[in-house]
Amino acid sequence: MPIKTVRYSRVVAVALSFLAFLLISQLAAAQCGEAPKTDIEANPNRPTVANPADITQYGVLEVEYGYDHVMGLQQERENNLVGLFKFAATCNLEIRWDTDTLLRQTVGGVTQTGFGDNALGFQYRFLHQSKFVPSMAISYSLEFPSASVSKGLGTGKYDHQIRYLASKDVHGFHFDFNTAYFFFGRPSGGGTDQNVQMNLTFAHTVYKKLQITGEFYGNMFFNNGAPPFADGLWALTYSVTPRLVIDSGIDHALNSAAPFHRRYFVGVTYSIADIYGAIHHH
Repeated sequence: MPIKTVRYSRVVAVALSFLAFLLISQLAAAQCGEAPKTDIEANPNRPTVANPADITQYGVLEVEYGYDHVMGLQQERENNLVGLFKFAATCNLEIRWDTDTLLRQTVGGVTQTGFGDNALGFQYRFLHQSKFVPSMAISYSLEFPSASVSKGLGTGKYDHQIRYLASKDVHGFHFDFNTAYFFFGRPSGGGTDQNVQMNLTFAHTVYKKLQITGEFYGNMFFNNGAPPFADGLWALTYSVTPRLVIDSGIDHALNSAAPFHRRYFVGVTYSIADIYGAIHHH
């Protein structure tokens, strides 16, 4: 095929994809009854392990990034830079990309540095909060083995996560409850190790834009014989602006079976832009 024909075909394909994108966004907005946004507000998933059932605002692209310092039970140390990109493709469907951008581990006096794993997934909210009923959602993610196996930073296997989420506001408190089922690819041999995790989070405003958050979570069982464990998390969040939220806190083990002794973290959530709104405007 001539080069000019190939280029023309690509231009047509891009143009048709762009038109389809606009049509889908218009149909989704009509279905959701969305009005033009007067302001964008962040919807942080940080700093808790649990995620809220309610997703990012329709058409908004949002990013979260944080730094973790993890202290192991046997003097292990880990420092990592983790991120999450979220885009609300429809009023109830959010596309998600989790990335472990930088991972630095010290085990037995040996330090290794590299990229961590990445995960792609979605979250679908099938019920909105009402007076007596919480918001409810389901999510799925597939973790890709992008971390180095030779350095001991990853297993080289694909992992799956299925999660049920519920959120409710009660008398000034916000609650998130998650139940997650994990399928971890075994480093050697076939099959998966399976694990169940449960999370309960609560948050309450302390003063104006300052909020305190607490969470209790743990793993119920692991089919490779690992014992169940429990962890507790405490954090403060501050809304610098409606679309910019910063957080900091500590995550600590509640029993000796926990995978780490203590984790310190600091992070930020920022709503980048209303993508659909920007496209329609132009």
